Amino acid sequence: MANTLDIKDIEKLAEIISGIRVAMLTSIDEDGALLSRPMATQDSGFDGALWFFTRSDSAKIESYSQGKHVNVTYSDAEHQRYTSVAGTADLVTDREIIRDLWRPRYSTWFKGGVDDPSIVLIKIAVEKAEYWSGPTGFRRRFGS
Repeated sequence: MANTLDIKDIEKLAEIISGIRVAMLTSIDEDGALLSRPMATQDSGFDGALWFFTRSDSAKIESYSQGKHVNVTYSDAEHQRYTSVAGTADLVTDREIIRDLWRPRYSTWFKGGVDDPSIVLIKIAVEKAEYWSGPTGFRRRFGS
């Protein structure tokens, strides 16, 4: 499924997830079980794709191999923002993109810094999303 978000959807989703530092990334394990892992959210602009750093030797890497369906959830209880994003994952090793998305705080996980050869990016092409906000539980769906 291709990205079905229009520019207004992308802008609204960018606003909703802005400032939420940790997302839960859910994938399907090889035995069919759903597994969720906390991932540091990129603070670069959202343009219809979500990016996460991981290690090439991580046990989870197969769960995010090319074209796998995943879900990303964001939760900000303080501001009553909740989002569920569905898309497909691809692994990216392009060093230029890694350098562009790198932030010093990622050195916590990658001791070799931005040049750590084990760095792999997970790119989530967003296909659809839902969000809920406010005390009324307002809900909106994006995409097909």
